[in-house]
Amino acid sequence: MALILAWNDEQDILPISPKFAEKLEELLKLAGEEEGVEDGEVALTFVDDETIHELNRTYRNIDRPTDVLSFAMLEQGEDEPAILYGEEEPDEDSVEGDADADGEEGFEEPLGDIVISVPRAAAQADEYGHSVERELGFLFVHGFLHLIGYDHDNEEAEQEMFAKQEQILQKAGLTR
Repeated sequence: MALILAWNDEQDILPISPKFAEKLEELLKLAGEEEGVEDGEVALTFVDDETIHELNRTYRNIDRPTDVLSFAMLEQGEDEPAILYGEEEPDEDSVEGDADADGEEGFEEPLGDIVISVPRAAAQADEYGHSVERELGFLFVHGFLHLIGYDHDNEEAEQEMFAKQEQILQKAGLTR
């Protein structure tokens, strides 16, 4: 079992280097360790402002571009059991390395999708006075925390979420 990053670059504003792709994998590993998320797949897509604008309009009814969108696959509804990250005991029939229910060896449950606007990230990096890589890392960790249930709908939740983000970025060496 593993925490896996699958990423796609659908923009031509800023090339995503192999070295930065490794940094994203490191961020995912650090965030997973920090939150006790040991396995699952995160799909990350870098896009332009037009694409994220359309997604924001379609899925959130907000008619403007944004910096990051997260689409969680493991949301808990009223009649759904709670998702436990890294704490649930395996059932007696599951053995590590077994194939999943569809017979696929090594299949990881999708945690969700994160979509980041590269031009928006570049503008924010300039505004905040740090690197584009730090801003992209910040948005990626922010999106990941949303996938596993964090939100910033009040001041206390926002402070908690942003402190976690900063701690993970510091560990990865993505400082301001």
